[in-house]
Amino acid sequence: MADAQLETTGMTKFSAVDMTKVKEIAKGIPIDDSQAIIQYGVGAQAKLSGFAETMLGQIRSHDTGYVGESLTDLMFKIKDVNVGTLSTEKRNWLADLLNGVQRFMARYQKLESQIQKIVDQLSDARMTLLRDITMLDQLYEKNFEYLKELDLFIAAGQLRLDELRAGKVPELEAAAKASNDPADAQKLADFNQFLNRLEKKIHDLKLSRMIAIQTAPQVRLIQNNDQALVEKIQSSILTTIPLWKSQIVIAISLLRQKKALSVQKAVTDATNELLTKNSEMLKSGSVAVATEMERGIVEIETLKKVNEDLISTIEETIRIQEEGKAKRAQAETELRQIESDLKTKLMAVRG
Repeated sequence: MADAQLETTGMTKFSAVDMTKVKEIAKGIPIDDSQAIIQYGVGAQAKLSGFAETMLGQIRSHDTGYVGESLTDLMFKIKDVNVGTLSTEKRNWLADLLNGVQRFMARYQKLESQIQKIVDQLSDARMTLLRDITMLDQLYEKNFEYLKELDLFIAAGQLRLDELRAGKVPELEAAAKASNDPADAQKLADFNQFLNRLEKKIHDLKLSRMIAIQTAPQVRLIQNNDQALVEKIQSSILTTIPLWKSQIVIAISLLRQKKALSVQKAVTDATNELLTKNSEMLKSGSVAVATEMERGIVEIETLKKVNEDLISTIEETIRIQEEGKAKRAQAETELRQIESDLKTKLMAVRG
């Protein structure tokens, strides 16, 4: 009968041991004590209330906001080391290699010390969260115990309520009908009020049971959030930061490799340029020397030009002399004519 009643009320099906406890609790509910209903299940409800206070205290003291702030601060610190600044090209790339890397390393070392402080804070937070996770496991188990205890009281109350309605109520109703004594009618009324209070008490216990049921996922939710934070912290400490450091080393190594290749390229380019210029100079010098060596002391073209100029000079000289001779002869003729004209004029004057 008890099992059937539990199934119809939707309660958990109890084991034989738990069913024995349910029956003992049901028998322990007195029907002649007006205070019995008030105290019924109070212990289990008090434990649940204490558990709620513990949970509330846990939530109040469970300030994990600083963990998120620390993780965010860690992210900005890591991003603050801009590897891209190492590849800035300057005219004096050798000075960039020496000074740029030194400045970068000095900044990296400063940030590394700051990051280490954040890591220490996160490590402490991680240990605190792990302790909280363990404590939440204990709270979850206690909540489960309280829930089971409430189930026993609810089942016992329901069992007692059904038994009294099935047995005691008909008995009092028959007695009240059989006699005209108002006392019997009052007993029936009082007993119905007792059953009503018992039914309300069972309902209150069911409400407490629902609170306990809702508390379980709340505990797990807090616990899962703590576990997620622990995993995030572990990922940052054990993965992100070592990876960041290794990438810094790789970036600096690649930069030095790049600069070394630049030095080697510059040397190779200078060598090739020197060889090319020397080859060109050797070619032009050799051609000039060979050309000069093949030339005579005086070139035929020069002798021909000199001879042509000499012949032209002689011919010009002869021409000029002949022109001068002709002009002198003409002048003598003109002088004689002038002299004759003068004499004729003078003779005319005298006569």
